[in-house]
Amino acid sequence: MRGLLTLIVLLAIALIVGDRVGVAMAQNEIGRRIAVEYNLPNQPNVHIGGIPFLTQAFHGSYHDIDIRVGDWSGQQITVHNLDVTLTDVSAPLNDLLRGQTSNLVAATATATALVPYDTVQGFAPQEVESISYSPDGLRVTGTFSAEGVQVPATVVVTVAPTDDGIEVTPVSVQAAAGGPAVPLALLQPSLTFVVPLRGLPLGAKLTAIQPSADGLQVTAAARTVRFSDLP
Repeated sequence: MRGLLTLIVLLAIALIVGDRVGVAMAQNEIGRRIAVEYNLPNQPNVHIGGIPFLTQAFHGSYHDIDIRVGDWSGQQITVHNLDVTLTDVSAPLNDLLRGQTSNLVAATATATALVPYDTVQGFAPQEVESISYSPDGLRVTGTFSAEGVQVPATVVVTVAPTDDGIEVTPVSVQAAAGGPAVPLALLQPSLTFVVPLRGLPLGAKLTAIQPSADGLQVTAAARTVRFSDLP
């Protein structure tokens, strides 16, 4: 009986070790392929959730896969801390072994990233001297033209997701100390601009933007992501 119990323990350990080795190999391969697909300078860190991994692989269904890309550049813009989470991923084992992607589908893909303010300023009008975060909202400072007169002012702006990227819109104006008041309507046309953020990995679209001290925290999402449809 003692020998049988010892054998069961050894088999259990072997299965656990095999499971962890298998998931490590799969995570490394996914990271390698993503780095090649999107021409990334560094291989992203990949974590496949759920235990045991081998059972998920056998059934071809994974609860969630987290991909930490880090910095990502596209369309003349760079974001930091790009993380992507795939949920309910269907990936038949036979297809994976043969390198086929026609049947690989993720129910959802959610991406988060940080867009630094210097990147945002790169798409702003030349009159903008700085963009910074405050409890009242984003503050844009500069010297702006109001009916032919150059007026220093601070403008509070809002940000919103659009199909083209991040839309920046003025909502209030604070004149410089001792300076003339500037009607908001005079600045809205010239200070409304878009930071292009399209073509995100896995076809995700912007859904939310939250200003922070370090930059704009953006969230993008996609549903029914078919890997065969990706560029």
